[in-house]
Amino acid sequence: MSLSPIESVQGVSGTGYVGSTKAPGSTKAPGSTGGGFGTALTGAVDDLQSLQSTSKELAVSAVTGNLDDIHKATLAATRAQVTFELVAAVRNKGIDAFNEIMRMQA
Repeated sequence: MSLSPIESVQGVSGTGYVGSTKAPGSTKAPGSTGGGFGTALTGAVDDLQSLQSTSKELAVSAVTGNLDDIHKATLAATRAQVTFELVAAVRNKGIDAFNEIMRMQA
């Protein structure tokens, strides 16, 4: 069984995978000019907000007794938490990189 290399990873809304090389709805190829990183980062934050709102809705349904399967609420909460930690880590690395660039001598 041979495995083929992954050429690119596409972000899928609602799955928690936010490391896409192309933002959802974008028609530009990865590596082309036009703010791809900023667009991908905006898409990641939008996906995070969607995951958090889904998690909140399922938590309210679970507390009120309207949810038959508690696993859905647990998975949604965990997915939102992991995605939030990933976005926070990317933000922190970006800030560290910016600070390092600012310390460089001309």
